[in-house]
Amino acid sequence: MAAGVLIAESLRVGTVLDDLSLVVRKLQRSAPGNATAEQPPVWTLVFFDVADTEAEALATQLSDALDTPGWYVDLHTAQDSFIVFPGRVIRYRRGDPQGRAEAQEHGRAHGIPDSQLDWPI
Repeated sequence: MAAGVLIAESLRVGTVLDDLSLVVRKLQRSAPGNATAEQPPVWTLVFFDVADTEAEALATQLSDALDTPGWYVDLHTAQDSFIVFPGRVIRYRRGDPQGRAEAQEHGRAHGIPDSQLDWPI
């Protein structure tokens, strides 16, 4: 199973995601302390699982639903990381420092502070 975390506030207003084949494992409200000026100070984190075979399709769907600036979703299988930004998915093998660096650089270029670029390796 692939595991991911979605911040509900990162979805564009009016977004509808339906026919999803994911399992919500945990919901959490959090005041992260490192929100940017464009982000709300309290977030709703949705921890979820999805079949490995559906991870890429879900990443694409989420990429079309994320708001700008400064949001992403991290989604990981045992082998691959999908870092989902508005309009772009960066996929790389887990443990690949170049792939991770590319995703982090894309995030920085789109207003995400280093303190939020903390997805699992």
